Amino acid sequence: MRDKGGPRLVGQLLMCPMLDDRNDSASAHQVDGVDVWDRGWNGFGWKALLGSGCGGPDVSPCAAPARATDLSGLPPAFIDVGSAETLRDEAVSYADRIWRAGGYHTFDLVAPDAVISRAAWQARRSWWERVLAADRRSD
Repeated sequence: MRDKGGPRLVGQLLMCPMLDDRNDSASAHQVDGVDVWDRGWNGFGWKALLGSGCGGPDVSPCAAPARATDLSGLPPAFIDVGSAETLRDEAVSYADRIWRAGGYHTFDLVAPDAVISRAAWQARRSWWERVLAADRRSD
C-alpha cells in the first residue's frame, strides 16, 4: 500500500509472521523437526505461494517482506514471535530493519505519557514479575 500510494494503513499486527521465503535462518535450522511449524512446513507454505520461484533471486517483497530493501515509511508494527520457533530470526531481523529505518532510543523517556511508552513499561513489569515468580517456584 505504501508503494502504490494508499490507502494509508494504520498498523501492522504480525503474529509469528512468515517473512523470508529463503527459509535458511538459524532458528529455522535449530527447531527443524521439533517445532509444530518447522522448516519443512515453512518451505511447503512458501512453495505453495511462490512455486518454483521460492528461494530464487526474483521473489517480490510484496510476497516475502524480508526481500524489501526499504522499510521506511511503513505503519507502526507489532511483531509477536516466540523465542524458540522457526520464524523467530526472520521476525527479529524484520523488526531490526524497521527500527533502523526510523526508530529511536529511549522513546519511553522522551515521551513518558504516550500510550506506547506506558504499554512498554507495563510489558517490562509483567515480564519481570513472571521471571521473579518462576524463580521463586524453582527454590
